[in-house]
Amino acid sequence: MGAGAGTDATTLHHALVSSLQPQVAAVFFASAACTLALAVLLASMRLRPPWWCACTVCEAYLTASWTGEFDNLCDWFAHLLRRDPGRTVHVHVLGNVLTANPATVEHMLRGRFDNYPKGAPFSAILADFLGRGIFNVDGDAWLFQRKLAAAELAAPAIRAFAASVVASELRCRLIPLLHSASSGQSGEKLLDLQDVFRRFAFDCICRISFGLDPGCLELSLPMSAFADAFDTASMLSARRATAPMHVLWKLKRLLNIGDERELRDAIGLVDDLAAEVIRQRRKLGSATSGDDLLSRFMGSINDDKYLRDIVVSFMLAGRDTVASALTAFFLLLSDHPHVADAIRDEVSRVSGELSDDQQPTIAASDALKDMHYVHAALHECMRLFPPVQFDSKFAAGEDTLPDGTPVARGTRVTYHAYAMGRMESVWGPDCAEFRPERWLSGGRFVPESPYRYPVFQGGVRVCIGKELAIMEMKAAIVAVVQSFDVETVGRSSRRPKFAPGLTATFAGGVPVRVRQRCSAG
Repeated sequence: MGAGAGTDATTLHHALVSSLQPQVAAVFFASAACTLALAVLLASMRLRPPWWCACTVCEAYLTASWTGEFDNLCDWFAHLLRRDPGRTVHVHVLGNVLTANPATVEHMLRGRFDNYPKGAPFSAILADFLGRGIFNVDGDAWLFQRKLAAAELAAPAIRAFAASVVASELRCRLIPLLHSASSGQSGEKLLDLQDVFRRFAFDCICRISFGLDPGCLELSLPMSAFADAFDTASMLSARRATAPMHVLWKLKRLLNIGDERELRDAIGLVDDLAAEVIRQRRKLGSATSGDDLLSRFMGSINDDKYLRDIVVSFMLAGRDTVASALTAFFLLLSDHPHVADAIRDEVSRVSGELSDDQQPTIAASDALKDMHYVHAALHECMRLFPPVQFDSKFAAGEDTLPDGTPVARGTRVTYHAYAMGRMESVWGPDCAEFRPERWLSGGRFVPESPYRYPVFQGGVRVCIGKELAIMEMKAAIVAVVQSFDVETVGRSSRRPKFAPGLTATFAGGVPVRVRQRCSAG
């Protein structure tokens, strides 16, 4: 009896030990991992690894103490760059040299172009979103896409097709929408102008790029799932670049948690919808006229994933940048009504007065080219509010910048277009003023050096869609300003607040009140 009881006790003991082994092992493993992590942290604090820096700039960045004085990171960077004699600062914790020096911009984009590619670190940040698209590759892949896109965008058929799409969107959607908003009984109906222009630009680029019409400019409809996913992917991809250590977002991506899980879901939706668009275009085959960019690219590319990457890159360039610039333009115009009056005077001289039914003229491309003041006002807007506030390259080899700043191999070097537009050393003591006349000589537009004004980049990588984008923006400005006064409500161009993203977006939107103008007669 006693022996049996002893055997049972022994068996129970072994069973209990066996059942606890996984838990004990897990606790031991967790303790060991924590101990190792603590040791690495302590060692890192003693050794001060490359990503650690206690300088005032890095401390302000890591602690976000700059937010006590500045609403936006770009404004803080502009402040730092203005203070530096060489207009160049080093944010060590980001491994990033920032510059607002035109000589340095020219050095990067022209003089030492081969030494400043996009680079592998940049490509890694945007690879999930942009893939092998033109904005995320270097070398032969970039050159192939650039030559192909440049040839297509220069084709008279594409330019005529794009102009007809923009005119249709203005005449049939944007202008009627603004008429509706201005004719409310209370006169107090507000529009989010940023939302309106994002929808307008999205419709235009989808029709130009895909030959398909999402119909987003119907405000009664929600933004398409594609557009929402695109916004999310853009915002979260940009957030990766702000992390002091890229290993942090890479770890979250590996574990599929937090922002990275949301980013993966958004990109998955972009992929699915882009693939469906490509399938639909392939099904149409010879039935399509082939005027849209996607149809024309299909003549040279059979890889659907590659097509997806190219199309998404064109979407980013053709939708977000146009919407950003147009929103900023009317924000500035609300603060400077005399500029709107000057635009109307020029439009009347070039295109004639409004008709009796107050329908604005949708200016033809030739007429738009003769509107030098409109051109100047648009460029002045983008000087102060560039759609892409900064652009980064990664040094392929060691270098010394024109101001004497040494650059180690692998360093991220960023020219800051937003800060450059606010430099007295570049634009004079009135650099903070919205003054279109600075671009005119004898009433004609005079361009600036792209290295003083790198809104469209410069050198070999100058934006190939520049002319198309300017045509679209000028056409929208002329059509809207002729018939409407647009007054911002609760916002000013003096102290904007930006949301994170790959392009400049105003946080919280731009609410406006639209009023239809009375006939000149």
